[in-house]
Amino acid sequence: MNSAADTYARLVATLKKIATLGSIAELLGWDEETYMPPKGAEHRATQRSMLAREVHELFISPAVGEMLSEVAASDLVRDPESDAAVNVREARRSYDRAVKIPPALVEEITRAAVLGQQAWTAARKYSDFSAYAPWLGKMLDLKRQEAACVGYSGHIYNALLDEFEPGQTAEALRPVFESLRKQLVELIGKIVSSGRKAPIEILQRRFPADVQEKLARSASELIGFDHQAGRLDVSVHPFCAGLGPGDCRMTTRYDEHWFGDAFFGVMHESGHGLYDQGLPAEHWGTPRGEFVSLGIHESQSRMWENLVGRGRPFWRFFFPRLKAALGETVRDVSEEQWVFAVNDVQPSFIRTEADEATYNLHILLRFEIEQAMLAGELAVDAIPSVWNSRMKEYLTVTPPNDAQGCLQDIHWSHGSIGYFPTYTLGNLYAAQFFEQARRDVPGLEDQFAKGQFAGLLDWLRRNIHIHGKKYRAAELVRRVTGQEPSAEPLMRHLKAKAAEWYGV
Repeated sequence: MNSAADTYARLVATLKKIATLGSIAELLGWDEETYMPPKGAEHRATQRSMLAREVHELFISPAVGEMLSEVAASDLVRDPESDAAVNVREARRSYDRAVKIPPALVEEITRAAVLGQQAWTAARKYSDFSAYAPWLGKMLDLKRQEAACVGYSGHIYNALLDEFEPGQTAEALRPVFESLRKQLVELIGKIVSSGRKAPIEILQRRFPADVQEKLARSASELIGFDHQAGRLDVSVHPFCAGLGPGDCRMTTRYDEHWFGDAFFGVMHESGHGLYDQGLPAEHWGTPRGEFVSLGIHESQSRMWENLVGRGRPFWRFFFPRLKAALGETVRDVSEEQWVFAVNDVQPSFIRTEADEATYNLHILLRFEIEQAMLAGELAVDAIPSVWNSRMKEYLTVTPPNDAQGCLQDIHWSHGSIGYFPTYTLGNLYAAQFFEQARRDVPGLEDQFAKGQFAGLLDWLRRNIHIHGKKYRAAELVRRVTGQEPSAEPLMRHLKAKAAEWYGV
């Protein structure tokens, strides 16, 4: 008779096989957004949907369930923090969800995501929501079917949110987000009425894309991203895909008359990439080698983008290098002017370009619209008008077209409904982690001013990356900081910046 150890070894081998097939699907997705010719969409949809079904059927096989049950009943999981216990617990959670979803539905969702994403790309280019609306309607219908299959309590949104942020619910998030909204609106109001204006025109000069690419790559390498184990390409919507050990793909986009888009986009995606590169490679393919949640993943990207990349210490070191690279373009610009410009606070149309203070209002808007449209309370055709009215209410601006409004994000096109709240959770976690890192690493930001970022990266590796999925998000926050997850560190950070730059 096979021992539990033998069964566990077979389980791990099976999970790694599934993960390898999944990484092939991710590679197809990366190629789809970077180099695939437009006419290849139909064939790519066939490739990816077929592969998605194969992976799903392999995972939900009775053999996997039997292995999970046998190991769960053995002494291998006696210690709840052991590798075996973590892998069985998290694999069981995923298995119990997956077995409820018919393979045909998985296949159909994947196919709709590929074709819908191509439709979104064209619709965004021409700012034509009506061209994309049928695809969004189809995806919403498919995701409602998925929610019905997996089941949920409370709002239907919970069935999808739980996939991205395990254990989280819309009901729990609403009061947190509403409290945050009130504080942010008050703070932004004070900033706007302060009379101080950041010199953002210096970010709107002509910055050649090739020079931007060199600067962004240089900053990415400086903070620790290994470009021998990753690459940087161009896509319509920036993203990072960790395909496996030694292969992390980042993308960005370049606007030659707006410096911040690409530079801070690469800093953001490098934060994701550093997390992917920091996960224990020996556990790849199992939960012990996977990220905790998308909120925790987002905490890493937002930390490097904002708490590091927009800080004075970072630019104390990097500004001379930027001036050398850009020459006459910024010869008349001082470090003080530049740092104020990259910390400008003002309402804007585009989420990915939003400042730290207004960013979460963009997320609140999406969180509310997603719940309404998934529940059937908001018709697809009405989304642009509701979007614009909420933008006016929350951010005092109205998008001039759908490309700068409800078509700006890629997420709905590939079925990531329930994803957006993790961005705000990431901001909260990032600020809380960063406060703790400051306490634990003496002179942390003095190191940044000298171009030394290993202190922070090592701290993140030891406290967050190395654990994989050993702890859920809230438990990880408690273990790292000794406190419950809270919005207060983020508000302290934002208020300190507002006092520094706007005197409020």
